Amino acid sequence: MLAQFVICAAQTDRPERDACGGGGRQPRLCMTAQRKRDDRGLLQTLFMSKTAALQTEEPTTATFETASIQAPGGTRIGYRQTGTGPGLVLMHGAMMTSKGFESLAKILSADFTVYIPDRRGRGMSGPFGLDYGIQTEIDDLGALLQHTGTHNVFGLSAGATVALHAARALPEITKLALYDPPLAAADGKSPLGWLSRYEHEMNYGRTASAFVTVVKATGDIGGVARLPRFVLTPIMALMLRLDKGEEDEAPMRDLLPTVRYDVGMVESVIADKEFSELRCDTLLIGGENSIGYLRAAQDALEKLLPNVRRVTLSDVGHTAALNGEKPELVAAELRNLFQ
Repeated sequence: MLAQFVICAAQTDRPERDACGGGGRQPRLCMTAQRKRDDRGLLQTLFMSKTAALQTEEPTTATFETASIQAPGGTRIGYRQTGTGPGLVLMHGAMMTSKGFESLAKILSADFTVYIPDRRGRGMSGPFGLDYGIQTEIDDLGALLQHTGTHNVFGLSAGATVALHAARALPEITKLALYDPPLAAADGKSPLGWLSRYEHEMNYGRTASAFVTVVKATGDIGGVARLPRFVLTPIMALMLRLDKGEEDEAPMRDLLPTVRYDVGMVESVIADKEFSELRCDTLLIGGENSIGYLRAAQDALEKLLPNVRRVTLSDVGHTAALNGEKPELVAAELRNLFQ
């Protein structure tokens, strides 16, 4: 699908059959009747540098209920719920909402009651607030755990950073799974050297360029992130314009500014000896194709955490847990830990 999109973006004045195998002209890219269904998957996939938005078969007909709690200070935290069994909270990462974990939740729903909160500033939840930081995220997660009686937590990317810190502060968490937490190393090396460029581009309204900066900073090895900027930027601009969001999910252009909040939080977290005090059972999960600094963070945590097991999933990268990727691989590892 990506290759088709690139060809069409470069040849919008040619007959559709030249680029997409059909007839007639297509002045606004070669988007088929599937566009509405595929755009969100492609956007989220491109953000984390996959080459196509795969459609994952849903193994169950699980349905979702929505509800909310009040976090300390009164901020609304909305969440999705499905399944039966022991509670399991799934914490999403940057530029995502709870919708991104629907496929994973459906796979797990036969064994767990799955709760997927929208982290602050996204989806069904309230704003970040003036004093937003890692403690805010810990308080929000703690309120959800207390409300649901849950002891199991999985986090992806920035959501994994939240879950890791929360596990130190919240005795309710007895089992923890972390997928590619983006931590700075104790030697001071930061994975966030791209931040100043992103901020500059956002401040000047160059949202497509900022999107490309995030893609290249977080993308998997060998993925879309390796395409040159002059190719990616016009594609991102078109996609951001075409993406209208869904009934209960914000469009990507509204999620892009939330990156600065996650980055600020990640900057405050270092893979240091403080985590050697963690007493819960912990599973570190990473993708074979995840970018280097994410693997380095896992190396550091594996040495620090006292009750840890590590798994590297073959032929996937940073977003295996998301819709349209390989959530079944992640679900298998979560079952092994949490059951």
